[in-house]
Amino acid sequence: MYLRKSSRKNNDGSIVTYYQLAHNERHPVTRKPVSKILHTFGRADKIDREALVRLCRSIARVCEVDVIDRHADCRQPTLFKDQCGEEIQFIKTTELGTIMIIDELWQRLGIKESLKALIKDKGTQSDYERALFLLTANRLCEPLSKLGTWSNWKEKVYLPSCAQVSLHHLYEAMDFLFDHAAQVEKSVFFHTANLLNLEVDLIFYDTTTASFAIDYEDVEEEDGEPGLRKFGHSKEGVWTPQVVVALAVTREGLPVRCWVFPGNTSDAKTIEHVRADLRGWKLGRALFVADSGMNSQENRRELSRACGKYLLASRMASVSQVKKEVLSKRGRYTAIKDNLMAKEVIVGDGERRTRYVLCYNPKEAKRQKLHRQELIKQLEEALSCHKNHQVTCQWAIDLLASRRYKRYLTITKGRKLRIDRQAVRDSRRYDGKWVIETNDDTISFEDAACGYKGLMVIERCFRSLKKTQIKMTPMYHWAPRRIEAHIRICVLALLIQRVAEMECRDSWFNIRKELGKLQATECRTKNHVFFKRNEVSERTKEIFKSLKTPLPKSLLRVSDVGIQA
Repeated sequence: MYLRKSSRKNNDGSIVTYYQLAHNERHPVTRKPVSKILHTFGRADKIDREALVRLCRSIARVCEVDVIDRHADCRQPTLFKDQCGEEIQFIKTTELGTIMIIDELWQRLGIKESLKALIKDKGTQSDYERALFLLTANRLCEPLSKLGTWSNWKEKVYLPSCAQVSLHHLYEAMDFLFDHAAQVEKSVFFHTANLLNLEVDLIFYDTTTASFAIDYEDVEEEDGEPGLRKFGHSKEGVWTPQVVVALAVTREGLPVRCWVFPGNTSDAKTIEHVRADLRGWKLGRALFVADSGMNSQENRRELSRACGKYLLASRMASVSQVKKEVLSKRGRYTAIKDNLMAKEVIVGDGERRTRYVLCYNPKEAKRQKLHRQELIKQLEEALSCHKNHQVTCQWAIDLLASRRYKRYLTITKGRKLRIDRQAVRDSRRYDGKWVIETNDDTISFEDAACGYKGLMVIERCFRSLKKTQIKMTPMYHWAPRRIEAHIRICVLALLIQRVAEMECRDSWFNIRKELGKLQATECRTKNHVFFKRNEVSERTKEIFKSLKTPLPKSLLRVSDVGIQA
């Protein structure tokens, strides 16, 4: 394998040179060596030299050799003179604002205190608290692997407290968090609830999946426990080895607790673990809100033991009681908001009665009606284009296999395909409607309807966790304890993000973008090394004020040459 240099001549006579990573292979027929291009670095005049240097250093680290960057050593730095006449050399600039705010919230939410107390109790010598902070902060700034966090990202931020954190400390800290996750989560949540005066009256619960780029699922572990990575149907709609991540959050979107289950665990089966964990926390009056995937007779019984009260969506088409009695119940809707109407339906008498809330959204009903009309039109066109309507035809098989069309199709006794007009008429009953089931007699049906709509907050949390900000996936860990620890680190990052968004009333994307402008510059003189921040913009000052955090001093740190931390 070698670095190859190639050139081409343009029409104007200029020559452009490119660098490529290549290696030689023998031709299967001629047996002569033929070069194969593995990667193109780009034009020589626009090449990212620093990226090549990092590649050299990563290879040198494996080979246990040193790389000397003569170009960097020979560059003449810009020199200035301070008031004492000493020449000042500007070394590098690192990010200050974001990491400072994250560290402040890390301490204020009691995460540092909880970890320090556990480390002291266990008699651990290593500073795992700083290692876990480094990993959490990286998820909020520039999500990378553990190796990337230690080798590349740590040097980009002003974080002297993490200077002594090594790569093996990161992995050991993840194992430490896995062993004491329940204690940390409980301590941090109640500290946050007291700090922000949270009313834990609604707990929103849902699950998502995190898939892995592997071919096989995990085998059973030595202690008899099943592996975490199991084949399952992911939320993205594919069949893949995955784990199931469950999350409980408050109405503000602050994480209460997270759980990690094997990838083949159904949503309904997770309730038993949730019941046991939340019951031990003794949250008092808490209304558990979840979608229809959690609604079963067994789960309702478990939830009654755990939180006492629940608010669950109910399947309309598959539950006979809802289909026959709730949807057919006469009576006017009460307008709650512009696009939300609801009415209460009681089925049964005495202790065996069930309380339902039937909700209706007129705009959504109109949208679903137009969507159904468009689908029927497409089906009519498809049927008119073919003379043979036998279900064995490929076009008919494709329609029956489609999740989009199959609900409106039926097969006649003659094995022919046709539109099911009865199914079309039945589907009109569900336009813009959803049904909520609750065992809380004290909550009004207006509050129940609004409370369930708040379930969207957990969808935003999952979106931030998986795709937009924290990027929990892809994961490259294979040990179950590391997988769980990685997910819990991401949830800690989500907690910090949501608190910052609540206090600043802005998205983390905008907060992060503005805080990134506040930086620290490393400067050197003949005898001293010092770090100085740049000027603070007005918007950055507003963020610091909203988060009740004092601005950093202009001169951050001064030390003698050779003994700086």
